[in-house]
Amino acid sequence: MADVDRETRLAELAARQARVVSRSQLYDLGFTRAEVRNHVRARRWSLLGRHCLVLHLGALTNEARHWSAVLEGGPRAVVDGASALVLAGLEHYEVDRIRISVPRGARIRHRGTGVDIRQTRRWAEDDTVETGGAPRTPPAVAAVRGALWAVSDRQAQLLMTMSVQQGLVSAEDLAVEMLRIRRDKRRLMLNQLVVELLGGVRSLGELDVVRGCRERGMPEPDKQVCRRTPNGTYYLDFRWSAWSVVVEVDGIQHAWIQNVVSDALRHNRLAIDGDVVLRLPILGLRFQPEDFFGQIRVALERAGWRRRAA
Repeated sequence: MADVDRETRLAELAARQARVVSRSQLYDLGFTRAEVRNHVRARRWSLLGRHCLVLHLGALTNEARHWSAVLEGGPRAVVDGASALVLAGLEHYEVDRIRISVPRGARIRHRGTGVDIRQTRRWAEDDTVETGGAPRTPPAVAAVRGALWAVSDRQAQLLMTMSVQQGLVSAEDLAVEMLRIRRDKRRLMLNQLVVELLGGVRSLGELDVVRGCRERGMPEPDKQVCRRTPNGTYYLDFRWSAWSVVVEVDGIQHAWIQNVVSDALRHNRLAIDGDVVLRLPILGLRFQPEDFFGQIRVALERAGWRRRAA
């Protein structure tokens, strides 16, 4: 009867943990070390890391890999940073190693090659989300920590921006979470990014465009040019009226689905009327400014800027 009971409890545990269990969990259920070895030798179970076993011989799922990482990290381990964002649904972002956080001072069982287990002073009991999968930090916490731990400033900005863009976290939640960060080399930079995401993106982007044109010896555009069309009145971010070149600065809001159609209609209307319309995303200003300013230069030159200047 005891064997039936432990098998039932094992089945329930395995169902919760994507068929991954730790040795200590098996021993707590009443399995002996000899029984565990026999299951492995009989190829009913397979080893995973130093402390975990998979109760099947098939391919590992993404959920199983994260459960293994948490169990390797110990009883208070949580998936954190970019890894937690991926679990929350972040798309188009590659994570080389699963990041696991444990409290400072905790004993780390094993630093596996596919798992990054680290102690952190920012670990807190309340910063854990239980969603039926592996325990992880909530998106706001994960985005900020992931940005602080990123290998470069560019990666830090990209991770935080993508989290907002894909709807995993709001800019307001990021602002609240950043208030907890007292000391870090990226603190000021990330605070500035949050300000942009909160709504200052448009004005800051406009300043960057004007400054960028001036620094590269290009003419400064007219700003907030009013255009009236059969579909209504709207304002262009920048227009070089003498050469019919338009640049629209795309903040984070332009990627939202409710703006995609209206932006496309406006772009098409301008093109029909004879303007060259260039889109300049805020991320482009941050990560590839020379490429985008180079395109503006080419558009102006083809429209006759150099000839008129001469």
